[in-house]
Amino acid sequence: MTASDPRPVGEDDLHALVDGRLDPGRRATVEAWLAEHPDAAARVAADGQVRARLRARLASIADEPIPARLRVAHLARPRPARSIRWLPGAAAAMVCLALGGAVGWLGRGAVPPAAAPVEPMTQAAVSAFRTYVVEAVHPVEVRADGTPHLEQWLSRRVGRPVRAPDLQAQGFRLMGGRLLPAGDEPAAMLMYDDDRGTRLTLYSRAGAAGGRGVFRYAREGDVAAFSWIDAGMAYVVTARTDEARLLRVAEAVDAQASGRGSGLQ
Repeated sequence: MTASDPRPVGEDDLHALVDGRLDPGRRATVEAWLAEHPDAAARVAADGQVRARLRARLASIADEPIPARLRVAHLARPRPARSIRWLPGAAAAMVCLALGGAVGWLGRGAVPPAAAPVEPMTQAAVSAFRTYVVEAVHPVEVRADGTPHLEQWLSRRVGRPVRAPDLQAQGFRLMGGRLLPAGDEPAAMLMYDDDRGTRLTLYSRAGAAGGRGVFRYAREGDVAAFSWIDAGMAYVVTARTDEARLLRVAEAVDAQASGRGSGLQ
C-alpha cells in the first residue's frame, strides 16, 4: 500500500496480477507489497507457473472453431411467436450457456487449475500415501537397490509393465515400492523422497477405461494428488507439496510412461 493508493492488497489483486489485468500503478503497489511478504510472493509465482502451463496446453486448440451448436447465433435464433413472452430471458440464458460451452470446448484436455472432487482411485492412493510415508523402518517392501526385481515383481502381479520413472530432475530419488490391494485387482506403489523430508508416491493399476485422460488435480487436507489414465493404466502421484511442483512430477511420469521421456524403456 502506498500514499497514492491506500487500498490494502487483497486476493483480487493477486489473482489480477497473475492474470496480467492490473493497471501499472496498482501493479507497482502489489509488487512492492509482495516484496515484503515472501510467502504470498511464492504462492503468486507458483500460480503463475500453473497458468503458463495451462496456456501452453491450450495453445494447440485455442484456434479451433467453436462447434456450430454452441454458437450464440445458433442458440439465440428466433423462436415461434408463442415463445415471445419468455424469449428475452431464454436468450440471455442461452448466451450464458453458449459462453460456458465455448470455454469448455477450448479447455478440453487442459489441466484443471482448481482441485476436483476426490475420486475413489485417488482416495485409495491418498490413503496408501498417508499409511506408508510415515514409516521410518518399512516404508516399502522392496528397496530401490533391487529395482529390476521390483519392476519385474510388480509387473507380474499387476499384469502390465510397471517401470520406476527417473525423477531426479524433479528432485526426487526412488526409495522402493510395494504391492497394494485395489478391489479385485492389485495396484503398484512406488515411493520417492527429496532428501529434505518430502516423500512422494506413484500409484498405478491396470484396467482403467478409455484411451487417454486429462490430468485431474485433487487435494485432501495437506495432501495433493494428480491423476490420469493412459493406454489402459491409471496413475496417481501424491505428495505434501504445492500444485506446481506436483504437476512437474506428473508431467515427467506421464512423459516417461508413454515413451516420450528418458526414464522408461
